[in-house]
Amino acid sequence: MKIRIRDGYYHLQVKGSGSDLVVLHGFTGSACSWSRFQDQLQDQFRVIAIDLPGHGQTEVPLNEDYVSMEIVCEDIKAVLDHLSIDQAAFLGYSMGGRTALAFSMRYPERVPSLILESASPGLKLYEERTKRRLQDEELAEFIEREGICAFTDRWEAIPLFNSQKNLPEKQKRMIREQRLSNAPEGLSASLKFMGTGHQASYWERLPELQMPVLLLTGEYDTKFVNIAEEMNKLLPNSRHEVILSAGHAIQVEQPEKFDTIVREFLIHTLN
Repeated sequence: MKIRIRDGYYHLQVKGSGSDLVVLHGFTGSACSWSRFQDQLQDQFRVIAIDLPGHGQTEVPLNEDYVSMEIVCEDIKAVLDHLSIDQAAFLGYSMGGRTALAFSMRYPERVPSLILESASPGLKLYEERTKRRLQDEELAEFIEREGICAFTDRWEAIPLFNSQKNLPEKQKRMIREQRLSNAPEGLSASLKFMGTGHQASYWERLPELQMPVLLLTGEYDTKFVNIAEEMNKLLPNSRHEVILSAGHAIQVEQPEKFDTIVREFLIHTLN
């Protein structure tokens, strides 16, 4: 399904019926990244997977007026309005988690329940954001210069994904093919305008969020375990679960555990 938003189109993959759940993928992913998850939860939820700008089949002008975090949140609201959805639970992974959190900050009345997987509220200090912005821009230039294959080789080699090296070969091939299916100019724009260095810090605003929040991290992903522990102290209605034998991408490395925890949390918080 494609929905026209301003001068572009947002691509959605919608499955199931019941309470609405919006799922947002990570950097280099797409709505298709959630296909297995949608199949598992579609008996109780209408799961709406959205291709974020620069990814999948969403087609928007690749500039700051369409790809920045604030604008993307406005566009997601327009998508929900188009579907006549007043409220939807949100689940976001990594970059999608940052987006889900930003949306919840901007439109808290639209989000009755929030799940953040391996996500952060941004970088606290201006100096940290400046440094990260330069790193993101360097990586964006690498993608534009060397192409999607060279970038994917580089991306898959970062320590964040070490635990995925133990996945079955078929699954690793599927993940790689997903990454390779993205356009280099789209990933570059995402880094330039929606990367962590460009995002506002939400650390000081976390106490404002009143909806139930589930923070999920994998035990091998110590950086994000620590971030989630700190977030959990600031959020008024949250819980943090560390999933054993998993790294950054829990839904890939421990899918059954992920499905069960998410389903139980949503049933408890939406009923």
